[in-house]
Amino acid sequence: MTVLTATPKKSKPLTLHTILVAAMASALLAAFIYVFAIGLSYYFLPLADRPFHPLHRQLRPTGPVGLGFGVFSTLLFAAIYVYPLRKKWTWLRKIGTTRHWLDFHIVMGLAAPLLVALHSAFKFGGLAGMAYWIMMAVVASGIVGRYLYAQIPRSKKDAEVSLAELQKTSAQLAADLHSQKLIAEEVWLPLVTPVRREDVWRMSLGGALARMLAIDLARPFRMAALRRQALSPAERVRTLGGLLASSHADLERVVGLARRQSWLTAKICFLDRAGQIFKMWHVVHRPFSYAFLILLAIHIGMAAWMGFLRF
Repeated sequence: MTVLTATPKKSKPLTLHTILVAAMASALLAAFIYVFAIGLSYYFLPLADRPFHPLHRQLRPTGPVGLGFGVFSTLLFAAIYVYPLRKKWTWLRKIGTTRHWLDFHIVMGLAAPLLVALHSAFKFGGLAGMAYWIMMAVVASGIVGRYLYAQIPRSKKDAEVSLAELQKTSAQLAADLHSQKLIAEEVWLPLVTPVRREDVWRMSLGGALARMLAIDLARPFRMAALRRQALSPAERVRTLGGLLASSHADLERVVGLARRQSWLTAKICFLDRAGQIFKMWHVVHRPFSYAFLILLAIHIGMAAWMGFLRF
């Protein structure tokens, strides 16, 4: 029986990029929570009763707070749309990496609906309401796009990794897993090969997307099942049935190899299908984005024409 020894865990150092992304997300979320908490009693009032609330002049869409969030949201949208322009402007491509730009793009895209909701005082009717729900469709499709982006492995230089490179890395991981003596091959092999490449080609694009998602959601539970093979009953309880990392360095190394192998196997099997779905996603995402931009421009133009843009 293999003896497991406890070893202190080493935490990965935070990068400047991670700190900046976390700081932006925290600041935007804190701003929303602060204003929403202050105006809670106002936002839950029927529209007919709001003019009599003491905060109406500040929180209404044309008030200092509401209009301020509207202007800030517009600037946020301008920053969001810089990301697709980066693909066309060479000087922007020289700044940072695609992944870093995408992280900020996602944070701002998720925060924008919250800030727009404060600007509108949670009134989503008329042209502004139509623009808001189209924006929500853009956000929803963006979340799907981010997931699809993760299904296409890339190098550190943002170039897509070839199938041959993935298979070479997979073979190296398989050799490492074969060489370890902690967990038997008949246990780890089924957990790291959730699907076959030939089976994926028989699926529809929708079925392939659903299967990708199911495999990714199941991976933590597959790794938990693998981890339980080498844990005592007491350790299984402490790790919540293997879902949490144990204190055994050798075991966590094997689980890490298996997790990486499972991830790579899925990416190899779905590589071509993910690329096809990603191309189709652009067909859906772009029209929603352009439609929202048009409605936003009309909304701002009408607000300026009617004299609402006064601070």
